[in-house]
Amino acid sequence: MENKTSFKHLLSYSLGEVGCQASWYMVNTYLMLFYTDVVGLSAAAISMIMLIARVWDAVNDPMMGSIADRTNTKWGKFRPYLFAAPPFLAIFNILTFTVFPVQGTAKVIICLITYVGTGMMYTAVSIAYQSLQHVTAIDSHVRMNLATARGIGGAVVGIILSAVAMPTILYFSKSDVANATGYFWFTVILSIVMVPLFWLCALGCKETYTEQLHSGAAAEKMGFVKSLREIVKNDQLMMVVLATVLGAMCISGRMGILTYYIIYVVGDFTVIAQVFSVMTILQLIATITLPVGIKIFGKKGYMIVLNIIMMIGFGLLFINPECNKTYLLVVSGICGWTNSAAAICPGMVSDSIEYGDWKLGRRQEGIAASMLSFGVKISTAISGSAGVLLLAAAGYVAGAEQTPAAKQGINIVVNLVPLVLVFISIVPLFFYKLNDKKVAEIRADLDKGVHAYDK
Repeated sequence: MENKTSFKHLLSYSLGEVGCQASWYMVNTYLMLFYTDVVGLSAAAISMIMLIARVWDAVNDPMMGSIADRTNTKWGKFRPYLFAAPPFLAIFNILTFTVFPVQGTAKVIICLITYVGTGMMYTAVSIAYQSLQHVTAIDSHVRMNLATARGIGGAVVGIILSAVAMPTILYFSKSDVANATGYFWFTVILSIVMVPLFWLCALGCKETYTEQLHSGAAAEKMGFVKSLREIVKNDQLMMVVLATVLGAMCISGRMGILTYYIIYVVGDFTVIAQVFSVMTILQLIATITLPVGIKIFGKKGYMIVLNIIMMIGFGLLFINPECNKTYLLVVSGICGWTNSAAAICPGMVSDSIEYGDWKLGRRQEGIAASMLSFGVKISTAISGSAGVLLLAAAGYVAGAEQTPAAKQGINIVVNLVPLVLVFISIVPLFFYKLNDKKVAEIRADLDKGVHAYDK
C-alpha cells in the first residue's frame, strides 16, 4: 500500500487549490462590498441575488458530482473537467466584477446571471479537483497529506492576495477608495493566472487508483436520484457535511462582512490588507503543523480544539470592539490560525468514502465531494443573504459615517453570531467515529473484498 507522497504530487495537487482561491477570492471577500458600494444595489436586491445564486449553486453540486462519477475517459473521471472548465470560469469571474451601463431591474438581472454563471463554472472545476484526491491516492495518511498540501496552497495564495488585493485594486482605481476600474482589472489578472494552475494540477495528478477502486459492485453506475439516496445513508459523511455547513456559515459569512467592520469601525481601507495578511500567515503556519495536531488529537479531536480556540478569538473581539490596532491584529491572527481546520475536512471526507464503500458497497467520490461543497454553498447562501440584511437592520448606510448603533450592530454580526455558530458546529463531530484505527480496519477489509454486510 502507498504510504508516502512525492513532492511533485503534493505540489501539483496544491496548485489546484491555488487556482480555486485565485478564482473565488474576489467573490468571497469583496463581492458584497462591490455590489453595495460600486454597483449600488440595495440590500434587498443583494440578498435575493445571493440566495438564488448560492442555493442553485448548492443544488448544482450533487448534479455535477453525479455526472463526474459517471464520466469515463482515457484521462480519468475528473481530470477532463480541470482541463476544459477553467477558461469559462475565468470569463464569468471577469463578468461578475464588471459594471454594465444599465439601471434598475436590468442591473439586478445581469448581476444574478453573471454570479450564477461563475458559480456553475466553479462547481465544475472544484468538484473535479476535490474528487481527484480520492483516486490519486489510496492510503488515508497520504490523502491527508494531500489535504494538508491543499490547505498550504490555499494559505499561501491567501497571504499573497490578502497583502496585494486591496493595494492593487486601489492602484488601478487611481484613488484612495476602491472603484469599478480597480475591481475589474484585478479580477482580470487573477482570472488569467488561475487557468494554467488548474492545468498543471491535472497534469501532475494522475488518477492512479480509479480502476482499482471502481471494480466490482462499487463500479455500478447510478442515476442522480439513486446516487443521492445512497450517499445520505453514509452517516459519517453526513456528520462531516453538517459540521461543515455550520462552520462555513461562520467562516464564509464572517469573511464576507469583515471588510465592513474594518472600513467603518476601524476606519481605514489600508488595514484590510494587514488584517487579512496576518490571518492568512497564521493559517499557513497552522496548516503546515496540522499533522502534529492530528497525530496528538486525531482529526475529529483537533477540529474540536481549533473550534474552541476560534470561539475564544471571536469573544475577545466582541467584548472589546474599540480595540487598538495591535489587539485587532493579534486576535485576528488567532482566528486565522483556527481557519486551518478547513484543511482537515477533505481528509475526513476521504475516510467517509472508505466507510461508505465498506458499509454500502459503492464508491461515489464525485457526489461525496459534492456534498461537502454543497454544505459550504448552502451555508454561504444563508449567511450571504442574512449578512447583508443584518447589516441593513443594524443601520448600515453604504459610503456614509456609521452611527454608534450601526457600529455595534456590525460588531454583533461579525463576532457574536459566528461565535454561536461555531459552538453549534462542534455538536455533529461528537457523532463522527472514524479514527485512524477504524479506517485502517475498513481499508484492510476492502482490500480483501469484505464489506460490513458480509459480517
